[in-house]
Amino acid sequence: MMPIHIQKKWRLGLSIALWLVGLHLICAHNDKSPTALSIKEGSDDHSKGEETLLEDEDSEDLEVFRPTDKWQTFKPGQAVPAGSHVRLNLQTGQREVKMGEAEGLKYWRDGNRQGMMNTHNPSFTAKELKEALKKFKEGMDDPVETKQDKDAVRAQFRPIEELKKDMEALDMLMETDVQAMRRLLNQFNNTNSTTEEKVTALLELEYLVHQVDNGQNLVSMGGMQLVIHALNSTDIHLQMSAAFVLGSAVSSNPSVQVEAIEGGALQKLLTLLATPRPTMVKKKVLFAVASLLRHFPFAQSHFLKLGGVQVLSELFQTPGAESLRVRIITVLYDMIIEKELISQVGMDLTSDSSHQERLRQYAEVSLLPVLVEQGWCSLVPELLASPEHDCREKALRTLLAMMAQCQTQYKQNPALTASLSELQKQYQELVLTEQDLGEQDGYFGEILALVDSMVIKMQLV
Repeated sequence: MMPIHIQKKWRLGLSIALWLVGLHLICAHNDKSPTALSIKEGSDDHSKGEETLLEDEDSEDLEVFRPTDKWQTFKPGQAVPAGSHVRLNLQTGQREVKMGEAEGLKYWRDGNRQGMMNTHNPSFTAKELKEALKKFKEGMDDPVETKQDKDAVRAQFRPIEELKKDMEALDMLMETDVQAMRRLLNQFNNTNSTTEEKVTALLELEYLVHQVDNGQNLVSMGGMQLVIHALNSTDIHLQMSAAFVLGSAVSSNPSVQVEAIEGGALQKLLTLLATPRPTMVKKKVLFAVASLLRHFPFAQSHFLKLGGVQVLSELFQTPGAESLRVRIITVLYDMIIEKELISQVGMDLTSDSSHQERLRQYAEVSLLPVLVEQGWCSLVPELLASPEHDCREKALRTLLAMMAQCQTQYKQNPALTASLSELQKQYQELVLTEQDLGEQDGYFGEILALVDSMVIKMQLV
């Protein structure tokens, strides 16, 4: 046995030697730049997804010793992988090394992220990196998906055939107004169509012909003659629907008004008003007559020649037709006011040839004398007894419009004088109520102004 002081020296020397060996290994390992591998995440393009960075592939790189699971001697200048077990063989004086874990490359995947790690050697050779990239590419081309994942993806999308069918159906719905009108006219004119189907077609047409262009298309397609002909139908629903379409088509549409007049629409409408028909039919017919006459002096003149005022007078006095009276006097009032307004505007447009022509046409419409002749000066005052404010308002406006021709008859009508006196008191009270509610220029104030104007004009000599 060695003396104690010799053992201490020997152990100190061994410690120093082991420290020097460790320092040498660390320096050797740090001198070699590690090979790097980077994987680009979340890319669908394989050429971009396998972006790599290879560094220090030089043949002058420090040689890396490959340890096994047994102790092996490695030469000076060789580097060993980190994590390896290193020792100094005291008997031979050589350095020995063995691997710390089982050697091998381990590949991993987490969603669209994937990578590679060496379980015993974090440094990779160029050959290992190329082999790993090859396996990454193969893995990206054939991603691992479960049946459940595939079913979940399919559930989010519809089959292409189903989408094609839906698109075809959508194209059918996106028909133009012209196509829709042609289809509806075919349905209406089809002898196999039921009365209900024809009525449905007319109601859909009415919605379309409100537009000026569609009203003109109705004429160009021959639909106007079909609608006018339907006024002769024995079915009241077809009569009512046809009158509704006609009134909407000619409203504010001069070219269509002309076609309707030339097609004999006015005669047929007046015939419906002059013969027994349900009130609901005559309401639509009055709507069509009003639309056809509005701003159309030629039609108004034709209306007078056909005895239109007489037809309205008889309808006004027909028992059970009280709900039509306001509509009737509205038609007459509009015709009177139109002529007055066009005459007033004409003073400033004496050089306008088109306006002069309109003045000439309106001059041929002698409505007021016909109204006086057929007793309207005494018929209109009857509406003042109505409990409805709207009816009273329209009656007062019509009475004022006829004042120039009916003033003498108004003064000789004691019922009219009494009605005006009663209305004046009633609306004075209603106006005070409006003012208490903060309405200085309310609806009742307008009616009171009309009553006052009638009273004042009737007192004039």
